[in-house]
Amino acid sequence: MKILYDHQAFSMQKYGGVSRYFYEIANRIAAAGNEVELFAPLYINEYFRNDCRVRPRGIKISSLPMTGRIVGAVNAAVSRLLVRPRQDVDIFHETYYSMVDCCSLSAKRVLTIHDMIHEKFANNFSRWYKTQQIKSHAVRRADHVICISENTRRDLIALLGVPKEKTSVVYLGSSLATQNVAVKPAEGGKPFILYVGSRGGYKNFEGLLRAYGHSSLLKNGFSIVCFGGGGFSASELSLAESLHISQDSILYMSGTDEILAGLYTSAAAFVCPSLYEGFGIPPLEAMSFGCPVISANVSSLPEVVGDAAELFDPADEAEMRAAIERVVSTPERAQLLVDRGYERVKQFSWEKCAQDTLNIYKKLLQG
Repeated sequence: MKILYDHQAFSMQKYGGVSRYFYEIANRIAAAGNEVELFAPLYINEYFRNDCRVRPRGIKISSLPMTGRIVGAVNAAVSRLLVRPRQDVDIFHETYYSMVDCCSLSAKRVLTIHDMIHEKFANNFSRWYKTQQIKSHAVRRADHVICISENTRRDLIALLGVPKEKTSVVYLGSSLATQNVAVKPAEGGKPFILYVGSRGGYKNFEGLLRAYGHSSLLKNGFSIVCFGGGGFSASELSLAESLHISQDSILYMSGTDEILAGLYTSAAAFVCPSLYEGFGIPPLEAMSFGCPVISANVSSLPEVVGDAAELFDPADEAEMRAAIERVVSTPERAQLLVDRGYERVKQFSWEKCAQDTLNIYKKLLQG
């Protein structure tokens, strides 16, 4: 089978969930004896090493913010010219959403939908942000659509009217580096609650701050460490000040996978307060490092964490606060979640993700 992945994810992301997904499955599908090509005339992605089975076919460039549109336009034009006429491709898997059709004339087209955030939380985005329209266009022209959770598939069907038979669900895996790094939780050795990723809008970080700020147990006994997502915004710092949260109680960190692994290992608990997730890899990462998980009970999150997390309604800050307090103050409960987490994470792997994806390709070609 000849499978071609397009340039989009690899020219947009140095690191990130979407490009990591395609990196993981492309190399495993190639290892299964298939011919796999990543056609990316200009790309910035850092995941591919010299020993990878699959590497982008193109030129690696530096990530320069002002060149993003230019790189995208060049890639689309070259792909349209060189990929579109090809007759040797069986599966063309678009790595993101585009108005430009670069699919090989001989190929079946596959698209992966990671979430329906732009549709469900449109108010969080500028009216000039056209992802909704572009995604809808890409979905309509696809021969088959892969969704990364049942919840995402339900939302896709409800919001865009896609026939269920045109869709499949393939769960993601988790592959964070397993090296443990000694990371001090906070100055003075105070234990900490871990938050990972971006914090704006539907991510509901300010809800977590309010839950924390209204708990004397949490404020006096624990810090919050935020990994990734950029430094704290003025509104976040203002909210923390209004809740009388000291500056040394909310800490920002960034860095490598090894540092994140060390934080998962050291944290008293990992909290995911998000109002919506297409899947949710950080809870699985936390489980794999023996970190108790406390999670919102909405969208795909219960589907991912099962009974291996303390669940709460993210719209109810008192309930969130109680869930966090329950886990960090009850060693037996925390250990039960750790034990369940080790078992739960075994159900998700990139090997299974790649094999399920390959099975969809085969079925699609069989008609």
